[in-house]
Parts: sequence; C-alpha cells; structure tokens
Amino acid sequence: MSDTRLDPGPQGGSVPGGVGSPGRAQISAGTLRTDRWWLQPAVTFTLLTIWVLYALVRTALQRNYFVEAYDYLTPFYSPCVTASCEPGARHFGTWFGEFPPLVPYALVVLPFLLGFRLTCYYYRRAYYRSFWLSPPACAVAEPHRSYTGETRFPLFLQNSHRFFFYSALVVSSINTYDAARAFKGVDGGFGIGLGTVIIVVNVAFLWLYTLSCHSCRHVVGGRLRHFSKHPVRYRAWTIVSRLNTRHMELAWITLGTLMVTDAYIALVASGALSDLRLVN
Repeated sequence: MSDTRLDPGPQGGSVPGGVGSPGRAQISAGTLRTDRWWLQPAVTFTLLTIWVLYALVRTALQRNYFVEAYDYLTPFYSPCVTASCEPGARHFGTWFGEFPPLVPYALVVLPFLLGFRLTCYYYRRAYYRSFWLSPPACAVAEPHRSYTGETRFPLFLQNSHRFFFYSALVVSSINTYDAARAFKGVDGGFGIGLGTVIIVVNVAFLWLYTLSCHSCRHVVGGRLRHFSKHPVRYRAWTIVSRLNTRHMELAWITLGTLMVTDAYIALVASGALSDLRLVN
C-alpha cells in the first residue's frame, strides 16, 4: 500500500484510539472502500425521516383517527384517554381534560413507546450510522473529534432499554385490546372487515418485534446456570432467540404496518374509502 505509513509518534485523529491513533496506518482518505458503502445509511436516513414526518403530521392533525361504525382506532392515537377524543374512541375512559392543539392524544404512552424504539439495539445502530455518522459504515472513519460511547447525557439513557421493554409489553397489550374491539359488525355484533385484518396483522408484528427484543431474551433465559434444570425457560429462550435473529427485519416491518394501519383508518374515517366487509 504505497500511500500508507506507520508512525509511532503522536498523531491527531478523529477519535482517540481510532484510525488516527499512534501506531495505526495513517491514511489520508476517509476510507479505501470502493463499493457504495454510503447507500445503506442514506436509505436508512431517508426512510426514517419519512416515517417521523408522517407520524408528526398525523398526530398533529387530530382528526380521522377513529371509525366508530367498526371501532377502528389507529395506534397513533391509542389509548385515547382525553376529553378531546371522540367518545367512542375512549376505550379506557377519560383520564384528562381537553388537550391543546398539536398535542398528541396518545401522549400518555408516547414517551414509553418512543423510549423503547429509540433505545432499541437495532435502531441505535441505524440512527447512529445514518444521522450521527458514528461511524457511517464499517471501515469508514467517522467525522467526530472525540468519542465517549454512551457514557454521557443523553446517551447514557440508552441503558434504560430493559425498563422500556416492560412498558412496551403494556403498549402492545393496549393495541391488542383495540384489535379485539375491531371485530365489530355493522349492526354492532361480530364482524370482520379489511380494517380488522390490517389492525390484527399490525398487532401481531408488534408483538413479534417486542418479543424479539434483546432484553426479552435476557429476561426469559438470562442468569440461568443450568438450562437442563429450567426446561420451560430454556424452551422460551430458544424461541425468543430465533425471533431475535429477525429483530432488524421486524423493526422495519412494524414501521410499515403502523403506517399502513394508520393510513387505512384515516382514509375510512374521512370517507375517502369504504371498508371492505368480509363478515357482516
């Protein structure tokens, strides 16, 4: 490598202990990779930005979130426990008074839901690389002059992921209850529509994503010295471990199912689309 030299003396670098450290090969280029390494972080940045903007707009609109005829409630507004919500959408009662404009109706669970997603091990890797460029890709130097890991505010809060996992179980349970109520027919009895199917599929993937979490794997099988003495927990740990290998895919799938579910309910609630009824 003709443009590479070893220099044991003091050298400046973007990260202490990183590519510019003494004793490391001093390469002026940010990377020697010739493939399109920038494509994945660019796609991740674009998709996450689109999703966040969509969610912000939908929660700020504060309309077309509930179809009373079939009890369809979008997960972006669940649980709806403020007096600002439509009466039929208050599945868990009215806990608060009127909310000011632009304040999400689901504010009661939003911090926990965002906390679980933001501290998720996969999402951390995704937005560290695509938004913070730390690093943008393997074998690509990051542009920051220092590195502290997750030891300073606010990044040390990432270690609270295991606690947000428990709150995610509660949120998924609330979504499951909403899905059960979506089995409502035109006459108020039992019924199934396309909206019911979409909501149930979304909830199923939300559970798969939640249970595939690394914290769930630790809760189920962590701190066991002998799996043979705990066959039930070992079996559960095995199942969760298999799900865990798909954690990245499930993280993206659930972003898609959440958006599709919300968009479909919004279209039906606005009258732009009629719900396709399969039963009643």
